Amino acid sequence: MSKIAVYFPGIGYHCDKPLLYYSRNCACELGYKDYKNVSYTYNAGNIRGNEKKMKDAYEALLSQTEAALTDIDWSAYDDILFISKSIGTIISTSYAKKYELGKARHILYTPLAQTFLFAPTNAIAYIGTADPWSDTDEIIRLSNANHIPISVYEGCNHSLECADTLKNIENLKDIMQRTMDFCKETH
Repeated sequence: MSKIAVYFPGIGYHCDKPLLYYSRNCACELGYKDYKNVSYTYNAGNIRGNEKKMKDAYEALLSQTEAALTDIDWSAYDDILFISKSIGTIISTSYAKKYELGKARHILYTPLAQTFLFAPTNAIAYIGTADPWSDTDEIIRLSNANHIPISVYEGCNHSLECADTLKNIENLKDIMQRTMDFCKETH
């Protein structure tokens, strides 16, 4: 079976930060030898709470993603895994919808509400209760409405971290175990 994993970072959360770094290692262990780290930039300052800046960022990042992924022949893969963080969850789900990649599976780390506008299927999500970018209750409601299992981490921020380093390591282990379990599922 041919497999590919594609990583969609957040604006300030690149592919070598813990969630994406370790999920890439997990996926590689499970046979996702082909992978692509999407890299994009957007420098308009703080976009949180500013609808116009969010829309501009989305359009810029989606355009950069399309350019980065233009050479991939999606039909060559039996298993497509999209792993995304923050605004990357919006980019990955909208990209999958635009390019009709219904077989793509999604791991959504700290999804934003706009992610669910693209009705992702075959997905799993993670959120912290102290995430300043998201209304945790709304993300849980949207995940449930889309039949997406969601793991909630008490007191954790937008990086799924809290003030206790050892608790962060414990949470990261749990997140990666759930990530691996999802990667192992057949569809």
